[in-house]
Amino acid sequence: MKKRNINFYYSSSGFSLTELMVVLVIIGVLVLLAMPKLLPIVTKAKTTEAKLMLKQVITLEQSYKFENDRYSNSLAEIGFEQSKLISEGGQARYKIEITSADEKSFVARAISTVDFNNNGVYNVWVADETGAIKEEVPD
Repeated sequence: MKKRNINFYYSSSGFSLTELMVVLVIIGVLVLLAMPKLLPIVTKAKTTEAKLMLKQVITLEQSYKFENDRYSNSLAEIGFEQSKLISEGGQARYKIEITSADEKSFVARAISTVDFNNNGVYNVWVADETGAIKEEVPD
């Protein structure tokens, strides 16, 4: 019978807990350094939601005007369905509303329900009959 080397099983090399903790601390510091540069990119991506919904409202308003010779004050009347807001358990960050509409023009707003950078200012985007979408209140 051959003798097995018992020390073989106990001498396998690996990383110690201290070495792993040092690596985790270094990764954490790198993430903290990168975070301020990434936050504006994340906010910009979230504002894309407002622009897309306002483009949809513009298209629906233009279609409604072709059929009825006027713009509508009602989102339901033009066929726009507001997605559930985050505050209501949904995923939408912007509440869409039509602030004014008549035979010649309309103004629609997308008002953020989330303060992206926790400064107390909520992002607002505005669209009109020309198709222009502008940021009225930056966050």
